[in-house]
Amino acid sequence: MDKFVEKVVIITGSGSGFGREFALKGAALGMKLMLADVDEDSLLETVELVKAFDVEVLGLKIDVSDAFQVEELARRTMEAYGAAHLLFNNAGVGTGGFLWESTAKDWAWTFGVNVMGVANGIRSFIPLMLKQNEPAHIVNTASIAGFLSATGMGVYNASKHAVVSLTETLYHDLKIVGDKVSCSLLCPGFVPTGIANAERTRPQPLRNESPMTASQRMANRQLTRAVRSGLINAKEVADITFDAVRDGRFYIFTHPPMMDSVKLRFDDIAGLRNPSAVHEDAISSPATREL
Repeated sequence: MDKFVEKVVIITGSGSGFGREFALKGAALGMKLMLADVDEDSLLETVELVKAFDVEVLGLKIDVSDAFQVEELARRTMEAYGAAHLLFNNAGVGTGGFLWESTAKDWAWTFGVNVMGVANGIRSFIPLMLKQNEPAHIVNTASIAGFLSATGMGVYNASKHAVVSLTETLYHDLKIVGDKVSCSLLCPGFVPTGIANAERTRPQPLRNESPMTASQRMANRQLTRAVRSGLINAKEVADITFDAVRDGRFYIFTHPPMMDSVKLRFDDIAGLRNPSAVHEDAISSPATREL
């Protein structure tokens, strides 16, 4: 997909972070926007920022873990614009701590948003894109955590590994049915976004009643520190991502030094070695535009 002007872009998790920057980038390119987020106040802020570009924009509060709400997003998109060209399955949340201390609610919330949110977007929009018979593209936001397994992030790691696998499979599935619709896998390292504050959007029924354990508090502190120390910002990630979509690139890695850790992991697997430790600096180093 190499043309963006007047095309329709749908972005989940558009209230902050990557989603907001995807929206601003799309607006700067003259796209029509359908924005979605579970945080209505943040969503409306993004809508107002986008309006400065004098483009068509609509916002819809949804929970991507709810298939019916994502289907409504697709229906509203087609009703308003009559097409869907670029979909960012971007909404994401995270929890930390030792795996055995993660609750069933932690698993349900994280997988509901990070995995089922992506699946619901795929189910709701790809059939529409295929019927259009014109170039379209899907970007699924995973993470470097989809390739590495840092300690204290087990539930989040597992959810992002799932997104990596389903997006790689989606790439091959789409190749079977034609060449009009394709996809990319975005795997950023730590970047200053709102991911460390995602807990405030957790639905009440999925909130934990017991206080956080020591490992969960430690993981939260580490995540907050790592996110704040990210040496690349969300706008740069948006620029890199749109360039990749234009170039038809599948893998989108934003932090080149982390590839050494990815290679080490695959070397461990190929050599039947026990897993090597993942170091924080491997996933928070700055990006270069060579990728």
